Amino acid sequence: MRILITGASGYVGGVVTEHLVKAGHEVAALARSDRARERVEGLGAKAVPGSLRDLDVLRGAAAAAEAVVHAAVDYTNPEMGDIERDALTALLGGLPGGGAFVYTSTGLVYPDRQGETVDEDHPVAPETSPQPYKVLGERQVLAAGHVAGTVIRAALVYGRGGSGLLRGLIAAGRQNGVVPYVGDGANEWSSVHVDDLAALYVAAIESPRPGAVVNAASPERTPFRRISEAVAELTGARAVSLTPEQAVAAMGPAAGALTRSSPLDASRARRLFGWDPVGPGLLEDLTTGSYAQS
Repeated sequence: MRILITGASGYVGGVVTEHLVKAGHEVAALARSDRARERVEGLGAKAVPGSLRDLDVLRGAAAAAEAVVHAAVDYTNPEMGDIERDALTALLGGLPGGGAFVYTSTGLVYPDRQGETVDEDHPVAPETSPQPYKVLGERQVLAAGHVAGTVIRAALVYGRGGSGLLRGLIAAGRQNGVVPYVGDGANEWSSVHVDDLAALYVAAIESPRPGAVVNAASPERTPFRRISEAVAELTGARAVSLTPEQAVAAMGPAAGALTRSSPLDASRARRLFGWDPVGPGLLEDLTTGSYAQS
């Protein structure tokens, strides 16, 4: 199958590209720089020069494909919502009717459930989501009736020594000698190994379920304090509890995410796509797996 992917030079998109190529698909990957081009070509994809702002490029590349995976994101860019809206319009407009479109979302679209497990039927809204434009992106993809749109809401992604959050905690441990958590750190997080997540993308491309929204998470639920303690063990630092006020002073608005607890029910992904996550657990990978090795 001819597949266009955005974000292939990034963490999740790169592993998804690797899995798609390994499955025998012909992958074209958006590449906004020479470094990105080298990266995606090294994964076995054909580079398509351009960025999410190059709407004609997106539309043309999607028109030449049978399926699209949208995995590009920059959560630090305040303009990302507008950029993604226009990019999705171009990608969806170019993709021929009946083509599969897999949209990368996040478990952060859900409001804080304070430890209660959440499934895909729980309502999400931009007004109550920490990632409002992801809610809007989901709606945009699912409203495009001419394509087989699938939304994947991923838990904390880990594995292969990657993940922005985990790398940030590791850097804090090495630089400051402390790894923070908030309060008692009992708030539980769901997580998913990046290779397991990529396998779900391949299944969603090869066996489209139009209109499907699925959570991607392993059965494991991990208190955030245990994550901090594992990172502290890895870096020779100390796991330290911060009050909510101290966390905000140290990390700004991002501190709020550390207190969240909305564990994900991923049974729908298993049921629809036969998905069976098999990767090592988060704490195991942190203490004796890819993070320890890197």
